[in-house]
Amino acid sequence: MTAIGGFKPASRRGQRPAIHSIGEFVLSVPDLAPAQHFYGAFGLAVVEEGDALALRTEADGYRWGRVVGGPRKAMHHVTFHCFEEDFEPLKHHLEGEGVRLLDPPPGFPSNGLWIRDPDGLLIEVAVGVKTSPDTKQPVAWEETPSGRRNAPYRRNAHTVQPRRLSHILRFTPDVRAAVAFYSRMLGLRLSDSSGELIAFMHAVHGSDHHVMAFSKSAAPGLHHLSWDVGTLGDVGLGAMAMAERGYDRGWGLGRHVLGSNYFHYVRDPWGSYSEYSCDIDYIPATMDWEGLDHPAEDSFYLWGPQVPPEFIVNAEAETAG
Repeated sequence: MTAIGGFKPASRRGQRPAIHSIGEFVLSVPDLAPAQHFYGAFGLAVVEEGDALALRTEADGYRWGRVVGGPRKAMHHVTFHCFEEDFEPLKHHLEGEGVRLLDPPPGFPSNGLWIRDPDGLLIEVAVGVKTSPDTKQPVAWEETPSGRRNAPYRRNAHTVQPRRLSHILRFTPDVRAAVAFYSRMLGLRLSDSSGELIAFMHAVHGSDHHVMAFSKSAAPGLHHLSWDVGTLGDVGLGAMAMAERGYDRGWGLGRHVLGSNYFHYVRDPWGSYSEYSCDIDYIPATMDWEGLDHPAEDSFYLWGPQVPPEFIVNAEAETAG
């Protein structure tokens, strides 16, 4: 095992305040029309809210993200939620670490704490609902009895609607620095890593195998947003529906090793991805998970098609250059 720089061994809950989940992301893009079409096709409820597009899950109406106008595609900020009793301790902790607390950006009134991570990404920490599940989410494996046709006609296939945002994976020039920051400042913990190439982090109050992940690149950027669906069939149906709407570039169907989830990635209009994800590993709040380092050849995917060359390209780095 190779320790990630700055990572501290697991300890019992409650010794230090920590965020419990992702509350929302805000993505900036040059034109909102492609975003409205892409995320609507993906199965989210896309609603105009002022000058922004709100991205909500159909079943519960929760707003997982907003898309706003900007000069180029980039993550504007990510909001993390904490419990009310952890808010002031988190504030004192950040101040004690010498982290500069910022004013809310224009157009985003807030009582939260605003800071920047080592790559300059704006982060908000606010009191909010725990969006990460408290237990492993059930996966429906449909029975297929004998004596009947079990698959529906294609025209009768249901529309896939993601249940929730599972995680965000970002490019960073320094994976170890990202892990150290999110561990020390926000209380996330290392789940698994592969050298300096990639690292996955979970929340200590019970969460999926990762709520944030970091992959090595020459510059910061968004690689993908991962959306949880309820069945393996939904992963395939989602991929088919997106291809029929013109979004036929991506990668899948496959299964990851670290996280164990079944996946299909769909390339978005800006060169990053949205992932249909099913049956990801879960780390309960009562468990001190041991974060391990894994060989690169054994840590990417268990099975699936050959990885397209563009899948590992940081489109934001190319745009910035």
